Amino acid sequence: MGIRVAVAGASGYAGGELLRLLAGHPEFELVAATAHSQAGQPLHTVHPQLTGMNLTFAATTPDVLADADLVFLALPHGESAALAARLPAQARVVDLGADHRLVDGEAWTRYYGGTHADAWTYGLPELPGQRERIAASTRVANTGCYAATIVLALAPLIAAGAADPADVVVVAASGTSGAGRAAKTHLLASEVAGDLSPYKVGAHQHVPEIKQATGATGLSFTPVLAPMPRGILATVTARPTGEVDPRVVLAQAYADAPFVHLLPQGRWPHTAATLGGNACHLQATVDVDSGRLIVVAALDNLGKGAAGQAVQNANLMFGLPETTGLSCFGVAP
Repeated sequence: MGIRVAVAGASGYAGGELLRLLAGHPEFELVAATAHSQAGQPLHTVHPQLTGMNLTFAATTPDVLADADLVFLALPHGESAALAARLPAQARVVDLGADHRLVDGEAWTRYYGGTHADAWTYGLPELPGQRERIAASTRVANTGCYAATIVLALAPLIAAGAADPADVVVVAASGTSGAGRAAKTHLLASEVAGDLSPYKVGAHQHVPEIKQATGATGLSFTPVLAPMPRGILATVTARPTGEVDPRVVLAQAYADAPFVHLLPQGRWPHTAATLGGNACHLQATVDVDSGRLIVVAALDNLGKGAAGQAVQNANLMFGLPETTGLSCFGVAP
């Protein structure tokens, strides 16, 4: 038998992607998948892409999850902390929600509301020293999807002293799966198709996470809803602190990162190329007019932005190669 794994909140989009990845993982054995309203239903009734996976959704209770060596929490924001507190201390836990990402309690209250839980080890292995911290942890907080995209584009520039941390501007578009599976009028196909719309302008909940992970002190972030199921494309700009080639900085930062790819000069990231994989594609240049540094990043919000990232973290927590059961290659066309 392999490492026993349970997924809480497995009926959602991120939960379904986790189940798909776990089905092909050579070391993780899925023993429980839980849901709320779908408890008692076979997995394939909610996730038809998983037809042939013979498991039934159980109720989301600590008892159902207690026998697992590893628990993924794919629950709505604000629901993970209470459940995690009732899990056995020896179980390793990866939280895909926001509950344990932020160190600053005031930032949590401002952007999420409610009681702030303790911060766990931040689950982005590509940050300096973070692989080792994740490997030594039993509790890891997965990144937000926008945060993963933007942090990977921005963090090396600030760490190298190449970008002014007080002057960062981001415009990023994401697919509708990032809003979750619950029925919402503004996410109907008739509302989304043929349209681009900004939302949470000037107050998106991933802002404090991005600042915490990158060292940015001034961040203007405008998210845009795009008419596609999954994917994120972020354009990150920052004022340079001197003469610098951002491609050199990124190439050095990710030389040994299996899932982060700086594209050849002249090729720009696009979301379809990362669909279904755990990769983040980057390209960078300097604006010829303003002189600002520009980095464009693309990833699959359910892959490197959620489920794939969670499996990558879990691999490290169990001493496995971080690439185990994951692919950096997308699905096309």
